[in-house]
Order: sequence, then C-alpha cells, then structure tokens
Amino acid sequence: MPYSSFSLKQVQQVFHLNTMEQGGIFAAVAEREISALLREILADHLDLAISINTEKARSELIIAPILTEIRRIFRKQISLFSGIDLTSDREQNLTGFCDFLISQSPEQLFLTAPIITIVEAKNENLMAGLGQCAAEMVAAQRFNEAEDRSIAKIYGAITSGTLWQFLRLEGQQLAIDLEEYSIKEIKKIVGILCSMVEQTA
Repeated sequence: MPYSSFSLKQVQQVFHLNTMEQGGIFAAVAEREISALLREILADHLDLAISINTEKARSELIIAPILTEIRRIFRKQISLFSGIDLTSDREQNLTGFCDFLISQSPEQLFLTAPIITIVEAKNENLMAGLGQCAAEMVAAQRFNEAEDRSIAKIYGAITSGTLWQFLRLEGQQLAIDLEEYSIKEIKKIVGILCSMVEQTA
C-alpha cells in the first residue's frame, strides 16, 4: 500500500498517534533572509508554475528551488532527495516514494539517516495530503531508528508550492499546524524549514 493510500485517521489508528491540531504552532519561528538567486527564480517561475498547474511543474519550478536554498544555507552539510523510495516497514505498509526529503547527513549519493523533513507536493487541497505526509513521517522515524540515528523530532510539509502547511512528529505525538503559509511569506517558510534542520521548531 503506497503512502498516498493512508488517511490521517488510518495513520492515527495503525501507528497509535496522538494528534494535536492547532493554528500557529510555528508562528514564533523567525524569518530567514533568502538569496537574490531564489528571489529571482521565484519571480521568474511562479506565474509559469501556476499556469501549467500540475504537481510536477510546481515541484520543479517552486518547491525544488526553495529546498535547494535550504541546502545552500547549511553549506551543503545536509542532503536533499527528490522522488526517492523510502521503505522502512513492509509489514506496516510503510513503502513508497517521497516527493522530497531532507537528511542531516551530507551524504548525497544515497539516503543516510537521520531523515529530518518530509515534503509532500500537492496540487489541490493541502488537508487531503495530511495522511500521506504523516505516514511518511512515521516511516522516516522508523528508518532513523533502524539506522540507530534517532532524533527527537521529524517534520513534515504539505505544499502546493504557493501554500505551505507544516507538521511535527515527536514520539507518538503528531502536531498539525492548521495555519497555511503563502509563498508571499517566503522568508517565514524558509525560516520554518531551517528551524526543522536545526531541530529548534
């Protein structure tokens, strides 16, 4: 069963998660300055991605440049993967591909623990992607444990490129921020993503 088959209710029940839904969970995170390059890319790509209006276009033209900016900020000491298989527990159906994920390891040739952030691209209602993203976060948590590289928190993001929503998994506690951040708040989005890498969110 691929990650996309999971509903939020299924993830809660199967993996015994306690869910907290609240607005403004990441509101206190500071904005982060972005490079002139990212500003130029977004100015050039945004209208095109919206006009094409497919998940692939939004992933390539908006999401990937933002995540590449995060890797640049951390001087390539983290790794970024796109469309990678993350199979951590076949018996629990934690199998399939993730749109994007970030690891604290600088190793880029293959996926190495610890995974810190899962980013799921959606071209529709972000809420519809909560189950899939949460299941991928559980898979990342288990991948880290299997590699003996557990970390306190796994983060998730569901995004259309122009809207971003964030999640946090700490043990069995899944926190869902009900606030959606617009691409117009790009410094805030980058700040939140950076805080996830730093494990300060």
